Amino acid sequence: MIRGFIACLVLLPSLVMAAPPLSFDAWRTAFTGRAVAVGHDQAHVRNLLADITPQETVLERDRFQPEFTRPIWQYLDSAVSSLRVQNGKTALAEHADLLTDLEEKTGVPTEIITAIWGLESAYGEIQGNFDVVRALATLAHDGRRRNWAEGELLAILTLLANNDIERENLKGAWAGAMGQTQFLPSTYLQYAVDGDGDGRKDIWNSKADALASTANYLRRHGWNQLEDWGIEVTLPADFAYELADDTVLSIGSWAVRGVTPIQGRNWHDNEQGQAARLLLPAGANGPKILIGGNFRVIKRYNNSTAYALGVGLLARALVDEGGLVGTWPTNMVPLSRAQITQMQELLQANGHDPGGVDGMAGPNTRRALRAYQQRIGLVADGFASQQVLQNLRLSVQTE
Repeated sequence: MIRGFIACLVLLPSLVMAAPPLSFDAWRTAFTGRAVAVGHDQAHVRNLLADITPQETVLERDRFQPEFTRPIWQYLDSAVSSLRVQNGKTALAEHADLLTDLEEKTGVPTEIITAIWGLESAYGEIQGNFDVVRALATLAHDGRRRNWAEGELLAILTLLANNDIERENLKGAWAGAMGQTQFLPSTYLQYAVDGDGDGRKDIWNSKADALASTANYLRRHGWNQLEDWGIEVTLPADFAYELADDTVLSIGSWAVRGVTPIQGRNWHDNEQGQAARLLLPAGANGPKILIGGNFRVIKRYNNSTAYALGVGLLARALVDEGGLVGTWPTNMVPLSRAQITQMQELLQANGHDPGGVDGMAGPNTRRALRAYQQRIGLVADGFASQQVLQNLRLSVQTE
């Protein structure tokens, strides 16, 4: 959980370089002082960090998160693999009573809860074997997300003080997420619940606690049981692609602009007033999806469009609903992170601010791309393609 959230916290390289590097011992001493200043026992802090050293594998994983470094269609092939679907159907059937009860209490569909469970830990089977304290200390010392990682370490100190878990059991993913549905320590403190009534919130060993905590998280972030997470659509030939991503309209307003459901049906009356944005995960040549509030709720769990699509599509597969009809432009060669970095630099040089140079084509970069594409007469879909990069390179050469 929250891997994408972590990625979106990456600072601009210029800002990272401005801070002088600390030795790990110096960081540990400084963090201990900050922890004590907010009320933690000095001996407990020192004991937590005793014998901890940085872990290079954590930094390697941090740089290459699959939701952000692979073409989206490759990520989705893995997220909605036949094995994951088969195992998910088994898990959904085995825990039908628990999941149905959670849906009745929270409004979150059983298949959505199960899909998150499947993507986060293969239905509880793969929870991660990183020492969470060492992983977070590594990220804090690295400096790119120091405030965030230190905040999670402070949450761990609270977890231990509350006797929620023993130190030796603090195992999880490389970025500090833990348990069957991968909660960060701070998320655990805010949203974990006791699902089996034994007086503990054991997201590691209790399926009931883990799944109830996930349903609680989604409910409290605004899951609307009356809406779908997304509806695949077709667009008219003259569609104004610059409306994608940022523009929020009612589905009725999208319909006026020629946006229709992919199945060829008419929009239902109860859909007309729902607010939605148009998602083009692979630009004008890939599937087109109207997404609403529930899609944003899934992204609160992990701030990645690929992840949210993976959850939504896996959930549909678990109940034998169809996937996307539109095809992915698999013949297109996606940009590498180095090429995206160059593209962001060239966009800046052309007067279109991508919101920083970090090698990830996030919302600000797509917004800048759409403005540039519209200016030079390309389809303004905001997709980071080789064609756009080549045009940007030529624009610099001809100046």
